[in-house]
Amino acid sequence: MLIVEDEPEMADAVRDGLRLEAIAADIAGDGDTALELLSINSYDIAVLDRDIPGPSGDEIAKRIVASGSGMPILMLTAADRLDDKASGFELGADDYLTKPFALQELVLRLRALYRRRAHNRPPVREIAGLRVDPFRREVYRNGRYVALTRKQFAVLEVLVTAEGGIVSAEALLAQAWDENADPFTNAVRITVSALRKRLGEPWIIATVPGVGYRIDTGGEGG
Repeated sequence: MLIVEDEPEMADAVRDGLRLEAIAADIAGDGDTALELLSINSYDIAVLDRDIPGPSGDEIAKRIVASGSGMPILMLTAADRLDDKASGFELGADDYLTKPFALQELVLRLRALYRRRAHNRPPVREIAGLRVDPFRREVYRNGRYVALTRKQFAVLEVLVTAEGGIVSAEALLAQAWDENADPFTNAVRITVSALRKRLGEPWIIATVPGVGYRIDTGGEGG
């Protein structure tokens, strides 16, 4: 879990209280640190204070929603007006807690969010020795963990979902990049090449000249 809160005493108290409930949490005191942690870790839930230095909690929420990770967001704020809460939900928050709050209430809300996410957890996909877990954003090949960037994971997820079918570069661009991506970019080719190397030999991503890419169940992708 990630807690984004710029009041150190509150953040530490919440983290220590959650630890007693067997809930592990990282703390970010500002928006830049939060974004950095989100770029390298996969969290079950994000607890966001809306009023933090750097990119705001609202901006962090927008980034999480745009990533497509499905990570639940619980917003913290001292503002208790209905329109404040409404704006938070419009940004993608799943729950809202007004300061000051009781730790036990936070724990109950977090557990409810976790159960809800676990119920909606996307299936783990396995093909040609690959095991791709969209919920934990983890990839294994023949039992070996493979560390991927967010973009590499997004591309692999699209290819694995196709179950060996051919996916065009245009389709990859549409599904793994945002709507502002340049349709003439070579980002797809570069990302697929880097992904292929990360997964190791024998190459498992096949290039179909002039058509696109697919997972090669024979493990001899070109």
